[in-house]
Amino acid sequence: MQNKLKNNDFSDIVFERKSIRLYNKDVKISQEEMLEMIQEATTAPSSVNMQPWRFVVVESEEEKQKLKPLIRFNTAQNDTSSAMILIFGDMECYEYGEEIYEQAVRENKMASEVRDQQLAAIIPYYKNLTRQEMNDIVKIDSSLAAMQLMLVARNHGYDTNAIGGFESDLLAAAFDLDKVRYVPVMILSIGESIDAGYQSVRLDADALTTFK
Repeated sequence: MQNKLKNNDFSDIVFERKSIRLYNKDVKISQEEMLEMIQEATTAPSSVNMQPWRFVVVESEEEKQKLKPLIRFNTAQNDTSSAMILIFGDMECYEYGEEIYEQAVRENKMASEVRDQQLAAIIPYYKNLTRQEMNDIVKIDSSLAAMQLMLVARNHGYDTNAIGGFESDLLAAAFDLDKVRYVPVMILSIGESIDAGYQSVRLDADALTTFK
């Protein structure tokens, strides 16, 4: 895969990233490459490795039209991007706990005794969390994967826009997901930029940081 990557300049990937709203409509990202980028993005950390992030890649014109009325003032991204990636947090992600930890054992990354001890503690703990507590966990974890996906996209030569302006109460059901189980975190537009993006400023670190 390395020979396909277009940008390995860490400083450019991170510090020159912009929120892009207009893309080359003729550029389509293959499903193979999209899966590669998502796979790379999901090396992001998550609480007890429960990996609660779930992705819906909206790439067809028909499905984009379904999305359009749900994204408020973000229609330019929808109209021109290669795809819109809907990122959800799975409120029942612990159902994959045994599969995840068993894979770790098979790959010699965890002893079977450790797997058993951790699952015995983690699964009941997760099941007993309040909905708000679980919501906080899956949104934080899924946001880490989303940020990593934005940077991975630049590594592949694409740009993105993180979108929070959408009808969150309607998004899951519109794409055939259980709206109780899957909570929307954000939407990423992705494609080849034809837009320089806006210059922006950041507050100084010393204004935001306290040392004790």
